[in-house]
Amino acid sequence: MPACDVTVVGGGIVGLATAMVWEQRFPGAKLIVLEKEPAVGAHQTGHNSGVIHSGLYYRPGSLKAQTCVTGARLMAEFCQANRIPYRLCGKLVVATEASELAALERLYQQGLANGVPGLGMIGPERLRELEPHARGLKAIHVPGAGIVDYAAVARAFARIIGAQGGEIRTSSRVLRLMRREGSWLAETTTGEVRSRALITCGGLHADRLAAMAGGRRELRIVPFRGEYYALLPERCFLVQGMLYPVPNPALPFLGVHFTRTITGGVHAGPNAVLALAREGYRKADINLRDLLDLATHPGFWRMARTYWRVGLEESYRSWSKRAFVRTLQRLVPEIRPADMGAGGSGVRAQAVD
Repeated sequence: MPACDVTVVGGGIVGLATAMVWEQRFPGAKLIVLEKEPAVGAHQTGHNSGVIHSGLYYRPGSLKAQTCVTGARLMAEFCQANRIPYRLCGKLVVATEASELAALERLYQQGLANGVPGLGMIGPERLRELEPHARGLKAIHVPGAGIVDYAAVARAFARIIGAQGGEIRTSSRVLRLMRREGSWLAETTTGEVRSRALITCGGLHADRLAAMAGGRRELRIVPFRGEYYALLPERCFLVQGMLYPVPNPALPFLGVHFTRTITGGVHAGPNAVLALAREGYRKADINLRDLLDLATHPGFWRMARTYWRVGLEESYRSWSKRAFVRTLQRLVPEIRPADMGAGGSGVRAQAVD
């Protein structure tokens, strides 16, 4: 007999949210979450900008657009109900050159089609009222965009899972997943778990877990490290909310931007450089298995041939603080290299076919 009804592999925010909602929909079901780290939310959940996105960037009618708009509302409601600090500080997407105005208008129309609440297009005067130190020709104002500590949200999910009768096993790395006699068997570093159903939410290792479970093998995670600077406390007055450039629609990243943190600081970034390890938060982090996975994946080489120039530019900004700051000065001309200190990093799990 299976030891539980469902096993969720992955204790990041996606795995924990999935487990929490499963328990709510199927009260009384026995559920186990397996997390390889000593604590939940250790990777992408705890290494990001903390932005509550509003649904501006996704194709109208797409699942991403629908879930982002709905999810922003649900996240604010959850934080309110569970006394998790969050702030709807608003966001500005700023066109700094005439060549960006058409793309800005397309993004605005897309946001309207997606039903993003309170969306507006503003000119230079209103921009200066909201962000006195910013410059730009026009901007999209997203008043409902916000910030939160997603690691705190993940910990709240974990507490609710436990209160609902679920179990979270940390330091439990999955070694193998097998379908056996009508149930799933997960072999882990802390023992075996048998369940009727299996859900994998592996983040940076999602492709490997999916392959273990018999899923698509042509998808491969390509890790991109995003590096941040932090404005010095005495210079945080330069940014009031969130300032974003007009994104390049050909790339899956939003560009280097400014983000207020829930503790009152300001982060600048992230860039997007190829990481040499899936958990490679430092430039010197190298994992040979991860490199081999990249080198043997045709999709990675197709991507590299297409975006090699962008990759070189991002790598240059990674090593040159002055180059990084020059990008930021398009939004806030007063920023200087001396205004910036180290701000940490995160690694994105980019699925490439």
